Amino acid sequence: MSGRPDADLPPDTQTAEETTTEDAREDAPRVDAPEEAPEDSFEGADEDDEGDEGDDEDLLAARARRARWAAVGTGTLLALAGTAAALIRAAGTAPVLVPGAYACGAAVCALAAVLGSRGRTRRALWTTVAGVMVMALGDQFD
Repeated sequence: MSGRPDADLPPDTQTAEETTTEDAREDAPRVDAPEEAPEDSFEGADEDDEGDEGDDEDLLAARARRARWAAVGTGTLLALAGTAAALIRAAGTAPVLVPGAYACGAAVCALAAVLGSRGRTRRALWTTVAGVMVMALGDQFD
């Protein structure tokens, strides 16, 4: 048993009442099924299949384009934020390690933006995570 509330019992563990209601359902005529399918609906079925494949390819291309833009935008935004944080920390009295960590994290996020623009979105995601972790180290050193 899967534990789901809609899971049915195996046939050997069902009660007699459940078995009779299932048999009655199988014997009953189906109301929602049409008696005959109209012949017109199958004309041009080959043309529809080709259109569906084209639609699927367009959908996949749109998703890939969206993922590339998201990777580029995220990497660029985080690179700018890391650069700004490095400049602000360098102007203050923070140890040298702090602005260096922010700058390195910004460079890694910029690399993620470049990877995202070239279509390497999975690598861009993990590179972005690594860049943010490096910037978090800079925050901890502060």
